Amino acid sequence: MKELRLQGLSRVGPGSREPFMALELGEPSVEPHLMKMTQVTVGATGCATGCWLPGLLRVPCLSPGVATFCKDSATPVAAEEGLSGLLATHNGDVGCYGNMDEFTQEELRALDSEGRALLTQHKIRTSEGKEKTLTLINVYCPHADPGKPERLAFKMRFYRLLQTRAEALLAAGSHVIILGDLNTAHRPIDHWDAVNLECFEDDPGRKWMDSLLSNPGCQAESHVGPFIDSYRCFQPKQEGAFTCWSVVSGARPLNYGCRLDYVLGDRTLVIDTFQASFLLPEVMGSDHCPVGAVLSVSSVPAKQCPPLCTRFLPEFAGTQLKILRFLVRLEQDPVFRQSALQLSDQTQVQMRQNKARVRSARPRPSQAGSSRGQKNLRSYFQPSSSHPQASPNLELPSLGMTPKTQEEEVMAKVVEEQAKASEAKDEKELRTSFWKSVLGGPSPMPLCGGHGEPCVMRTVKKPGPNLGRHFYMCARPRGPPTDPASRCNFFLWSRPS
Repeated sequence: MKELRLQGLSRVGPGSREPFMALELGEPSVEPHLMKMTQVTVGATGCATGCWLPGLLRVPCLSPGVATFCKDSATPVAAEEGLSGLLATHNGDVGCYGNMDEFTQEELRALDSEGRALLTQHKIRTSEGKEKTLTLINVYCPHADPGKPERLAFKMRFYRLLQTRAEALLAAGSHVIILGDLNTAHRPIDHWDAVNLECFEDDPGRKWMDSLLSNPGCQAESHVGPFIDSYRCFQPKQEGAFTCWSVVSGARPLNYGCRLDYVLGDRTLVIDTFQASFLLPEVMGSDHCPVGAVLSVSSVPAKQCPPLCTRFLPEFAGTQLKILRFLVRLEQDPVFRQSALQLSDQTQVQMRQNKARVRSARPRPSQAGSSRGQKNLRSYFQPSSSHPQASPNLELPSLGMTPKTQEEEVMAKVVEEQAKASEAKDEKELRTSFWKSVLGGPSPMPLCGGHGEPCVMRTVKKPGPNLGRHFYMCARPRGPPTDPASRCNFFLWSRPS
């Protein structure tokens, strides 16, 4: 029996600050640590040996997005973008949407407008030889910004839509796996600083996960959720198992993070077929790390890829495109074309008038002084009339001043020399201090109080009265308060220069 390996590469992708989250589905031909991000991010290369299914980014100002990479051995039979069904093309879609009467059409469009969900449906064969359907829901759930309460409401409605679609697929007889960044740390063991967080258990996202998940040891008849957290199924008491760390505070070296990325499977699938569920915190390249799972099933590939696959897009056809494919002919109505021609004529007339004004404003040389030869440089300099030159024969009138004695002349010379020396000294000191300030570099960083080490300077980016101000803080990475190697609480405002 061959194994099936699922591996989610969270937030990896080309040229984006918060780029794609991707999933690889296929037989375990390589070790987990060899599954690098270039294997997923280059869609054209992936299409040569598999199928690449992108979740379209429909809101340019936002940055989420998901994509699924499938090997040839796990070609899906159906694929669909979004959870609501409004983006479905009814050609190779997954279907099974459930009862969505609680959502309005505008709300469904908003929830699917950020490219946060992508579904692929596969055929699998169990160890008993039975062929079943497996639906993968690749999601990137919204983040609830504390300063934007409307995003929390959006997040909870997205959770509700995700659960409705997943339960509808289960009711239709398909196994379901939800894989991705759920943006919620479920239990206190999944968050390093859960003790110091207010109302940790009362968070709406955690309550939703309580209703969605169940403990593998619970009886099927009891009131439990339809899904199981596969990692906690195999590692129920593993502490420090995190998948996300703050890049700004440098929290990853000390493992000061939380677990936001999950592989959730329905109860029957996890208990019967899951062999392992793992995290790969050693794989760098993002603020998240990959997560994955191994199933004891073999995939039954479809004969052809679904229409959503990028191998059907011209950009991934493997042939060179002409630049004309990127240009679109602009169709203009007659009224717009006539107004554009009138504007062009007016512009040309105005340009001719400006040229005529410039020609008329140029000074014309006189007939007598016109000379085409090169002028002499002295012709540009004239003696100043306000300061007439003194005639050498001009005698100055006598002012009746008495001649100085020899001692007075000596004293005057001494005073004059001292004044010149003092002035030269002041000028030298001023010049020296100037160059010291220029070449001396920045002032030394203050030392933090906890470790006596040089601090780092940061800038306040939060809107408010201190926006843009600089301050000093400990340069060590963020970590548990009990760890002496973590950052201390030193803080100092920088004095304005």
